[in-house]
Amino acid sequence: MKFFQQKTPITGTIFASSDKSCSHRALILASQMVGVTKISNLLESEDVLATKNSLEKLGVKIEKKEAIYYVYGSGRSSLVSPEEVLDLGNSGTGVRLLMGLIATQPVQAVFTGDKSLSNRPMGRVLEPLNNFNFEAVARDNNFLPVHITGNSDAVAINYELKVASAQVKTAMLLAALNAHGESKVIEKEFTRDHTELMMQYLGLNLQVKESSSLKEITLNVEEDLPAKDINVNGDPSSAAFLVAAALLIEGSEILVKNIMINKYRIGFYEVLKMMGANITFENIREDSGEKIADIRAKYSKLKAVLVPAHFAASMIDEYPILAILAAKAEGTTRMVGLAELRVKESDRLIAIYNNLIKCGVEAEHGDDWLEVSFCNEVVATQTIETFHDHRIAMSFLILGLTAPDGVAVDDIKMINTSFPEFFSRLKELGVKID
Repeated sequence: MKFFQQKTPITGTIFASSDKSCSHRALILASQMVGVTKISNLLESEDVLATKNSLEKLGVKIEKKEAIYYVYGSGRSSLVSPEEVLDLGNSGTGVRLLMGLIATQPVQAVFTGDKSLSNRPMGRVLEPLNNFNFEAVARDNNFLPVHITGNSDAVAINYELKVASAQVKTAMLLAALNAHGESKVIEKEFTRDHTELMMQYLGLNLQVKESSSLKEITLNVEEDLPAKDINVNGDPSSAAFLVAAALLIEGSEILVKNIMINKYRIGFYEVLKMMGANITFENIREDSGEKIADIRAKYSKLKAVLVPAHFAASMIDEYPILAILAAKAEGTTRMVGLAELRVKESDRLIAIYNNLIKCGVEAEHGDDWLEVSFCNEVVATQTIETFHDHRIAMSFLILGLTAPDGVAVDDIKMINTSFPEFFSRLKELGVKID
């Protein structure tokens, strides 16, 4: 697939895809309520559908009627041991969250995934979950496949997170759902809080105490709760690609509707404003426990900035597209605190750097930092190697919209794992795609 220089503005009002993080959580939490949960606007990406399929193998009835998903929950401790392996494909979120869910249930299950997921470390979630005294056997003690035997007699825990990871935090909270007593999870580096907000929205007894340097999350669920309908709003990470295209193409102006503006997910947009981007949040409101808005973005001449490490937790998925924007920002942009990029779907730090060089963009990197300098004319002499990473593919296709001879990527199939509407949404805005 190759994107060529876009010579006309992109304009229009559009919906991005539904949020991937909240789609996983909606399915999983709905399975633990009593009764039928109606989920509207569930993201039908490969990752989310892998979580849905795994829940069905664990005994959860899920139906789709028209555009609504119906999850028939039977309460906590209601899952059954699957007859088949739970294959989560490329979904790191799905596999880690489901490990947490069954860690305290009377379930035995084997988790696996595709080649990319099988090379991602699972120790970071299995080690803290060991506090619930369940059994786990992993390949090389750290990688998929993983065989788990849940402990339905688990007692509450008090645990301080060792890594800043919303996936690990959520896995611990899902395990605590079925543990006896009040569990406490402590964060010193704050991460996205979709799980806490959704649990509170559903009526679970979850409390958050927050200071400038510490967050204590307590969860004590003594009885099952009735189902409550959930609406999944727009994904700020997917919207980032549409916004980036508008910022790069002269004369463009777009409005992206119904996007979550959770304070732990908008680091990318805050950095863009630092760079001089013409971006505004309009019609701010709340839905299903989350703050949402419509995002207006207009073509802007960007300037380079220093992106401090504290932004990493709130924009870890947006660094690839930020690097693309940095290549068209006057000066040299420096991003620090990027160690987490090295254990994503690919080593994203190296993938970003190598592919920028292929496009004639000056860049430098270290173990946890990246510098990107302004490039007047992008010239891609080689096909971009995506490393089977959806965000690398989408980011460099967006860069192609600024390149006279275009930018080609070696694979686009994995874009369906997170943003299946990527091409159709760009077409709606006027991007010419062959």
